[in-house]
Amino acid sequence: MSLRLLLLGAFSAAMATTAAVPALAAPRGFTVEDMVAMERVGHPVLSPDATRVVYTVRSTNLDKNRGNTQLWLIDLRAPNAAPRQLTRGEASASDPEWSPNGDVIYFLSGRSGSSQVWQLPLNGGEASKVTDLPLDVDTFRLSPQGDRLAFSMGVFLDCADIACTKKRLDDKTKNKASGMVYDQLFVRHWDTWADGRRNVLYSAPIDTSGRVSATPVSLSGTLDGDTPSKPFGDNGEYHFSPDGKTVAFSVRVAGRTESWSTNFDVYTVPAIGGQAPRNLTPENPAWDARATYSPDGRTLAYVAMTKPGFEADRFHLVLMDVATGKKRTLADDWDRSVADFRWTPDGKGFLVAADDIGQHRLFHIDAANGKVAALTGKGAVGEFDVRGNTIVLTHASLAGGAQLYSRKLDAKTDTAPMVQLTKQNAAALADVRFGEYEQFSFAGADGETVYGHVMKPWNAKAGEKYPIAFLVHGGPQGSFGNSWSYRWNPQVYAGAGYATVFIDFHGSTGYGQKFTDSISGDWGGKPLIDLQKGLAAAVQKFPWLDRERSCALGASYGGYMMNWIAGNWPDGFKCLVNHDGVFDNRAMYYSTEELWFNEWENGGPYFNAADKHEKFNPVNYVKNWKTPMLVVQGDLDFRIPTTQGLGTFTALQRQGIPSKLLVFPDENHWVLKPANSLLWHHTVLNWLDTYIKK
Repeated sequence: MSLRLLLLGAFSAAMATTAAVPALAAPRGFTVEDMVAMERVGHPVLSPDATRVVYTVRSTNLDKNRGNTQLWLIDLRAPNAAPRQLTRGEASASDPEWSPNGDVIYFLSGRSGSSQVWQLPLNGGEASKVTDLPLDVDTFRLSPQGDRLAFSMGVFLDCADIACTKKRLDDKTKNKASGMVYDQLFVRHWDTWADGRRNVLYSAPIDTSGRVSATPVSLSGTLDGDTPSKPFGDNGEYHFSPDGKTVAFSVRVAGRTESWSTNFDVYTVPAIGGQAPRNLTPENPAWDARATYSPDGRTLAYVAMTKPGFEADRFHLVLMDVATGKKRTLADDWDRSVADFRWTPDGKGFLVAADDIGQHRLFHIDAANGKVAALTGKGAVGEFDVRGNTIVLTHASLAGGAQLYSRKLDAKTDTAPMVQLTKQNAAALADVRFGEYEQFSFAGADGETVYGHVMKPWNAKAGEKYPIAFLVHGGPQGSFGNSWSYRWNPQVYAGAGYATVFIDFHGSTGYGQKFTDSISGDWGGKPLIDLQKGLAAAVQKFPWLDRERSCALGASYGGYMMNWIAGNWPDGFKCLVNHDGVFDNRAMYYSTEELWFNEWENGGPYFNAADKHEKFNPVNYVKNWKTPMLVVQGDLDFRIPTTQGLGTFTALQRQGIPSKLLVFPDENHWVLKPANSLLWHHTVLNWLDTYIKK
């Protein structure tokens, strides 16, 4: 029987068991099958009168090996109102927006064979197309008046019209030659080879029939950059002014230096086109983005960094007077980086999401004096929206995936009540007992306070010790805190009988910018000390941790750290798991795509700073390796290319060190396909079982 059929059978059996269990079924641990099957709540958007919220729910079809996203609606006027499903079908529906009168919801869907904007009347009737363009519409926004769309498509800049791009793409599919010629970087980005197209922002009026029938006008096509940015940009990178006459957007125009530049600028352009975009931030050579108008249109707020070439610099919130161009930084003394923000409806403040000591919290910032107040406590805020006095947000923690909540804006405290609006996965996980977890702190490198988390196995018993899965986060400027992940989830290990320990080492986010900055140029220094001291502190504080049975696991920078541990802490663990980790800094620099990252982290290009690249280069310590290692590599990972994983595996095999290589030809830096996620987790857990489970 094929591995896929085995996985499908296991998955189906688990789901059938979940569906059939009585209310008093015996408790069990959380499994990867549970995780893959979970419905995922996201993208809440309030109606103009704040009485309803539309949001998305993503479900998984393992047989088709993909997810499916649909729109749902909750009426906030009716306590305990049941959610109402708005869209169905094989094609997903996403990115909802409300019409100004609240009668229609606009959304993106590929139900016609290509991604287009659709509209759904809420008073009855079927969804209908708003756009019917020859290219995919990737993102969109509706003007505040509801009479115009701004949207993005991938086009060739030298084409005079959209039809030209379509023809060129069609001709390419007919051409038997497959070669591509480049004369500058990027040649590939994330998981895609560059084909010459740019993400370009367009605008078009909506006619009286509710459709876009006029020829779209390019708003950003004169700029050699991508709006939204690649590979993860979204419609948060452009916004209409309240009167609908102007669009503000961000773009990086860097020419041949694009792959080593983080110089994004904020531009404005008339919504009807006809004029060249105007750069509002030419004085800042670092990152400016996500410009949003105040409700009265007088102020433009955006986030800005100050260090060119550093992608993990602090994002400050900057306010610009639209009439005068005068700028000021808000809450400059608040040492947190803005991840996302919204104006409050009265224009007197902001809702801001930011990492904060192992949590991802929502804050309110007063626009006049910069006073900051926390609105949520422990856990992780995801997407959020605000209208009137109502906030809706998704919120998750280590104890469960995101659910949708509402709360009042005027209660500016993190103890204000939140009303849970969704109970996704409650029935499917009714018999699951999750592992208990706790945050702890210790004196790390240089005696500075460092935080981490521990989690017990789901069925932990007093007086017993449990093997440790020691998880190391990537980034490296990131955080492994009180949140929910569908890729690196401690509850999967807890469900398999493992204790987990994870440390926010020097370089992590949410502890002040100095702490984040400290890892640059020191990848194998303070972070390794923190990991060593953190694990020792955890074992001393929590007697149920069995230090003699421990394996370390990590991806990206975490994978780098596995290679670094192998050479510089060779007696630290019984086994290692390295997913897409850096093996050789020299080869990495010359084969990765976003050069700004490696140059900042290592003090410049390799040819100008070889000594700094080599200082913490794992390849220089392979003779010290002896720990069994599982190596995982996505062949579409252009961030840390396949040769890095192959190099690691070669070093292990040639020295006779027990090792395995798991390669995914169809995955990038992340394992995203459901069947591949199942295979990944079962392979990893089997590796841990081999070395540390009794």
